[in-house]
Amino acid sequence: MVTNAVTTFTFTHVWIYTAEGQPIPDGFLTVRDGIIAALGDMADYHPDRLPQNGVVTDLRGRRLYPGFIDAHTHVGMWDDGLGFEGDDGNEIGEPVTAALRAIDAVNGFDRCFEEAHNAGVTTVVTGPGSANPIGGMMAAVKTTGGRVDHMILKFPVSMKMALGENPKTVYHQRDETPVTRMATARIIREALIKAQRYAKALDEAEEESDKPDYDADCEALIPVIRGELPVHFHAHRRDDIFTAVRIAEEFGLDYIIVHGTEGHLCAEELAACGAKVFSGPLLSDRSKPELSNLSPAAAGILDRAGIPTALVTDHPVIPIQYLPVCAGLMVREGMDYDSALRGITIRPAQLLGIDDRVGSLRVGKDADFSVFDADPLTLAAKPLAVYIDGREVYHDARF
Repeated sequence: MVTNAVTTFTFTHVWIYTAEGQPIPDGFLTVRDGIIAALGDMADYHPDRLPQNGVVTDLRGRRLYPGFIDAHTHVGMWDDGLGFEGDDGNEIGEPVTAALRAIDAVNGFDRCFEEAHNAGVTTVVTGPGSANPIGGMMAAVKTTGGRVDHMILKFPVSMKMALGENPKTVYHQRDETPVTRMATARIIREALIKAQRYAKALDEAEEESDKPDYDADCEALIPVIRGELPVHFHAHRRDDIFTAVRIAEEFGLDYIIVHGTEGHLCAEELAACGAKVFSGPLLSDRSKPELSNLSPAAAGILDRAGIPTALVTDHPVIPIQYLPVCAGLMVREGMDYDSALRGITIRPAQLLGIDDRVGSLRVGKDADFSVFDADPLTLAAKPLAVYIDGREVYHDARF
């Protein structure tokens, strides 16, 4: 719950990681009305230029980081601690459900949003699971909690599609198509072609009566086929990853591979395709056949191959509050430290198209950040305070 209503304040003498350049060893940051109003080295600090009635706090010995971002979760879609009653992540019954909207299912009152921001995770992408070849529209939301309409940062942020084992398993159990990878790919292609024809008919219609009958799924896919809305392809195995690439290239889609569990085994070829990857969850067991090559070293290998890589928990697979722990594990397994930290800050923001507001600390951006007294990627680290839109949402007794 938000506990601080101060609209203008300044932190001084704080070590600042901006995620856009070198850290500032002795810096200051001013927030005004939820936005970063000033930021820099203490040598450039001019207290006489601060707004009247602003609170100034010396944070000597503390560290300030951008709010962490998890680019692929299902927070609020599977309510924590509930069974079927809180299971709203997969609409099983028809394999194409492009018109489904994450914001109509996200329970902003799920306690996991509080657990997220208490750990410094201030933005998440959440939405449908991977039961359907085309699952629906994902949303980027702040983790303030409460009414989801007040949490939305960007909607839709992507269209969810899935390849491989999950659609096969779900529809095999129903004795319906798709039960093969061929059929999954066919269903996706068919939906995209149908959307292309639907859009063409709309564009060419001269009279209202000439327009095709309304089709909600086609309407939702129009920005996808126009390259305006990215596709997040769920894919683990190498063959599924390259099926995603193949379909994306056929239709000129803007796409990101989600999970990419075997991507490290074909990193050079994947880099040559210009692919981008949301890597994870990597702090889990090999719970199904397509995870047999899961490796916590994968994200580092992808990053070193030049592939834009962000780190994700796939909450509730890995609870959302362990995102920075996962980043620390990636460092232990060979990922460059700065790449891991950027992988939960500016990198996902850039890949999601929300870096104009979040992901780094810069004048004009949302004042989403955390205060630590230790390296946040270490197991024992815990925020002293967390701010979203300049409002304190978590406060530790040590602060």
